[in-house]
Amino acid sequence: MALWGGRFKEKASVQFKKFNDSLPVDYRMAVQDIVGSIAWAQSIHEVGVIDADELTRLTAALNELKVSVEEDPKQILLSDAEDIHSWVEINLIEKTGDLGKKLHTGRSRNDQVATDLKLWCKETGGDLLFALVNLQQAMMNLAEREKDTVLPGYTHLQRAQPITFGHWCLAYVEMFNRDIGRLKDALYRLDVSPLGSGALAGTAYPIDRNALAHRLGFRTATMNSLDAVSDRDHVIELLASASISMMHLSRFAEDLIFYNSGEAGFVEMSDLVSSGSSLMPQKKNPDACELIRGKSGRVFGALTGMLTTMKALALAYNKDMQEDKEGLFDALDTWQECMEMAVLVADGLKVNRSRTLAAAQQGYSNATELADYLVGKNIPFREAHHIVGEVVLAAIEKGCPLEDLTISQLQEFSSQIEQDVYQHLSIESTLDKREALGGTSRTQVEKAIANIQSGNEEILNEQVVGAPGKQQTQIALKQVKQRLNAQRAAAMSVRRARMSDVEKIHQQVNVQADKGEILPRTLDNIIHDVQNFVVAELDGKVVGCASLYIYQTGLAEIRSVVVEEGAQNQGQGEALVQYLLEFAHQMELEQIIVLTYIPKYFTKLGFNAIEKSSLAENIIEDSEPSPHKDPADEVAMEYIVGQGK
Repeated sequence: MALWGGRFKEKASVQFKKFNDSLPVDYRMAVQDIVGSIAWAQSIHEVGVIDADELTRLTAALNELKVSVEEDPKQILLSDAEDIHSWVEINLIEKTGDLGKKLHTGRSRNDQVATDLKLWCKETGGDLLFALVNLQQAMMNLAEREKDTVLPGYTHLQRAQPITFGHWCLAYVEMFNRDIGRLKDALYRLDVSPLGSGALAGTAYPIDRNALAHRLGFRTATMNSLDAVSDRDHVIELLASASISMMHLSRFAEDLIFYNSGEAGFVEMSDLVSSGSSLMPQKKNPDACELIRGKSGRVFGALTGMLTTMKALALAYNKDMQEDKEGLFDALDTWQECMEMAVLVADGLKVNRSRTLAAAQQGYSNATELADYLVGKNIPFREAHHIVGEVVLAAIEKGCPLEDLTISQLQEFSSQIEQDVYQHLSIESTLDKREALGGTSRTQVEKAIANIQSGNEEILNEQVVGAPGKQQTQIALKQVKQRLNAQRAAAMSVRRARMSDVEKIHQQVNVQADKGEILPRTLDNIIHDVQNFVVAELDGKVVGCASLYIYQTGLAEIRSVVVEEGAQNQGQGEALVQYLLEFAHQMELEQIIVLTYIPKYFTKLGFNAIEKSSLAENIIEDSEPSPHKDPADEVAMEYIVGQGK
């Protein structure tokens, strides 16, 4: 059944139908289409299009369909439907009869597909964010393991200066951190709901679009219906984020391919990520890295294709935009697969430390140190540079490193060179003699330690600027690890609550309320307040919740923080609170309070104890004492937004 047949006298040709239909691609958005339909049913009920009984029947049928799709998504591909919207509507009508035909009232496939795609991107973005954090963690683990391993650093693929292998790892930690920032920015911008924009001019029904957006877990609704249905910036931004990150992964792969070569011999890949030759039995090929490097091209191609598709489209919707999903789905699948493969590569990597040290000692990588030594003897750098060039040439002719030249041989080039020169030419000196910001001087180390202990959020979010000395590597590891822990919590699958979550929230809150940990909430209260709730998911199941109750301009309270027993100690509670604190920041709130029996937990999250008597009377009145707890044990705490701990 097509959704548009009334205008036509003849059926579309089989050839055109195959060319036009998008179900083989957009079936992946089935759950999002159903979730959007449930929210839309509630909205058209609120404006009188359907009554309460019809809403109940539609919601029940849609939820039943959702469960069926989650259990077997491939069943959709057996259908002859044009697209996923048609498939859902056909199946809904089969379950509810003519009632199912009412659901599309006031809605267009244009705002429907835009909403479905954004919901899919939000969910997939969370998975990608988590994959990025896991990749960062793998590189952190490798950096920890190899923080003292000397490695030759390169420019122009020529040995330049010694670094540590840990420092090399941290370079990619920084790249992946920027990738996380880009992805989070893209997810923030796409978090606006187009539903209710109609085909292009808006819906004719007085839908509360912001309430509808919150019901779907969006932070707000779009402001212009023309833009809402024709905007695919979020697709392009995600593809751009994927492309930049794949470029980083490709460089990571290329480095390791070189390090793994027989000529370098610095590392050996795990058997788990290598293959052999069908002809040459001695071969062990770094295929995982080569495929990561190769797959970057298909992700870049998807970005180029989407930009080309969108570049000359007149407003509003055009069928060209149906081409947005196939490239996006493939690119994001590829990105995630490559990140997961890179984790396997990093986890199984074996470093040949004697080989990396020997290579670092060759190639005259300490020449810069000799030049700096001469500068310390009041020789201008350009002159020092020339002198050291002549010393290197002499060492090459003698076939020895700089440190093996005798004092008399060195003094042939400059009388300023004395016996103390040798302490400047060692690998240790080369690594540790860095006193600029991020270097390894005692002052810089003390500053770095102080920054770590203070938990200064601004410092933790800035790039780690550093030289490759061993001490600096260890300091950078500590700084990045703190930042990584925060990002790992943020990467947990936390989202705005939906109407379909209400019963689960009610159950979780009242299980804890029965224990006296928090105050009980009625089902009606949660339904009325659902837009203020967030939930945490594990493996697609809601395992926790929390809410933000706004009292007045600048002031709000975090309430009902719950994590199911089987999901505790995995960072979900912290992720829920951090999500609400970020939301509070976006809302330009100033003070967030909690009333809690576990102040130590909230202290770790940046809250400070305050006098309960300092709170307004209405806040105290809202907080009924638990019959299971001593009221004196309840502690008032505050978090100043933008300041943190």
